[in-house]
Amino acid sequence: MDNSAIVLAGGTSKRFGYDKGLAQLAGKPLIMHVLDALDKIVKEKIVVVSSKEQAEKMAKVLKSDVKIAVDQSELQSPLVGALTGFKEACGEYALVLPCDTPLVLREILALILELCMGKNAVIPRWPNGYIEPLHAAYCVEPALEAAETTLKEEKLDMRSMVEKLRNIRYVSTLVFQQFDPKLKMFFNVNTPADLKKAELMLKG
Repeated sequence: MDNSAIVLAGGTSKRFGYDKGLAQLAGKPLIMHVLDALDKIVKEKIVVVSSKEQAEKMAKVLKSDVKIAVDQSELQSPLVGALTGFKEACGEYALVLPCDTPLVLREILALILELCMGKNAVIPRWPNGYIEPLHAAYCVEPALEAAETTLKEEKLDMRSMVEKLRNIRYVSTLVFQQFDPKLKMFFNVNTPADLKKAELMLKG
């Protein structure tokens, strides 16, 4: 199955001070840790950025097989980025991931994608009910439609998009602990201190 992956890298990185996707972690840019985890499980990798300037910077570090897509909307939100990615995606299903979770595991991403076959989405859910729509897989056509409708309603959050989808499979984060006991896959790098923490977690 020719599936896609959409990596969202268009955030403003205010707390970081510069484009965090390009920050070095263990000898390579942060975003490359996410892209490398996608090797062998998707045919197409799409990195979504917010400007042509950012696209030019990304192009210098990304491999030639990675497609770069620029948000068409002035609005900045993960939903806008996801919509840009869905429009670009050639696969029937697509993983959607942020660029700042360097500890994602290939086995877990492959499982999420596999569970999505025949569903409109597979979304991790914590025991308290909180969902992770940016570590999820979507059937591209219904997700694209839901994203467009959500933006027309002037809502900018992924959860509003998810509410418009039917036939969703929620997977407990407890399932992922078999592969990732401390659920490091959800660790976000938002500050330089987080980057140092991620380096220690990679070593440990």
